[in-house]
Amino acid sequence: MRNSRVAIVLLLALLMAGGAVLAAARWMSGQGAPASQTVMVALVDIGVGAKVTPAMLRGMDWPAGAMPPGAFGEAGALDGRITRTAVSKGEPVLESKLAPPGATGGLSAIVAAGKRAMTVRVNDVVGVAGFALPGNFVDILVHTQDDRARPAGGGPLAISKIVLERILVLAVAQESGRDDNKPKVVNAVTLELTPEQVEKLDLARSVGSLSLVLRNQVDPAPVTTGGATKESLLELKAPAAAPVRAVRRQAAPARAPARDSITVIKGMDTSVQQF
Repeated sequence: MRNSRVAIVLLLALLMAGGAVLAAARWMSGQGAPASQTVMVALVDIGVGAKVTPAMLRGMDWPAGAMPPGAFGEAGALDGRITRTAVSKGEPVLESKLAPPGATGGLSAIVAAGKRAMTVRVNDVVGVAGFALPGNFVDILVHTQDDRARPAGGGPLAISKIVLERILVLAVAQESGRDDNKPKVVNAVTLELTPEQVEKLDLARSVGSLSLVLRNQVDPAPVTTGGATKESLLELKAPAAAPVRAVRRQAAPARAPARDSITVIKGMDTSVQQF
């Protein structure tokens, strides 16, 4: 009797264990593989202003719940598009990295909407020794003459003043690539400016000499300065006015008091008698 009870308990335990295994298997099969979608990523490094072709792309499975905004699922949708920023190998090609549809290649494709590209001549000093590379931000300094401030008996005062701040460098010489951190000494730098800044820069280079000042890329704070003159550079003070010397004037000699007089006429003779 005891053996039969033990057998029944073991049988029930085995049935319960089998049921748990079946329930777990059904639950796991119901989960399935997570849903995914195909995203086009760069097969090679794609530079700025390059025309994208299907040969530069490959599809990669991407979790459907983590799709990056502006991603593409087909290579044909990217054929002929122009890049505004560099795309590294293995990085998804997003709409934000591309010029508008229909844009042609070259520098014009990477100029932001509402902006203009303008080139200024530089040398190894003005161009920050070649460290002003595409993608960097610079301030523009002009050295000119201040016609409003004229010292006594002299000409206008020299002044250096920052006239434009946080200007994006689009290209140096004929290169717009941003993947090289080595300095490049060139004779021209192309900048991205608003139409108002273009007018200001054109006037600045006609009235004086320009210099570029390399700026921290993550520092957007504007700086307001009054400009530097020779007096502020050397901390010179205005000369004190010469003391006025009093001129002592000599008093005029005292005049004798007026006296009464009469004229006496005798024949042909005339005389004056005083009292």
